[in-house]
Amino acid sequence: MKTKQLSTGGVSSRALIFETNDEVISVLQDFARRENVRAARFTAIGAFERATLAYFDWATKAYIDIPVREQVEVLVLAGDIAWQGRDPVAHVHCVLGRRDGSTVGGHLRQAIVRPTLELMLTEAGALERRPDPASGLALIATDASGS
Repeated sequence: MKTKQLSTGGVSSRALIFETNDEVISVLQDFARRENVRAARFTAIGAFERATLAYFDWATKAYIDIPVREQVEVLVLAGDIAWQGRDPVAHVHCVLGRRDGSTVGGHLRQAIVRPTLELMLTEAGALERRPDPASGLALIATDASGS
């Protein structure tokens, strides 16, 4: 992945250009750790060789994997970064376009880029994720008490 600083000051913007064979989630979280990105939002377009999406089943409180085993266009990818304990967590949703024009979407768990993914990241402040008893998920806390 290559990066370019787009702006600085109170809000920092960067372009992250992923290359063929980059795994999106791990590369993005490694970048956030290395650059100490404490809170960010991002959007991206590009293409994947393959991916695993997921749907959160409220009844079971578990993710159901949706394997995508084909070349697809990234029509919409949006997410945020916040920290949970000592680690950055990228929360990513996307809609993928198939060759026949159909789409599949969900929570992005894993994806291999081919040939590129162009991600625009805006960083500002700091956010933390904390466990939510109702869902079992780590959700962004909006204040110091975690609510």
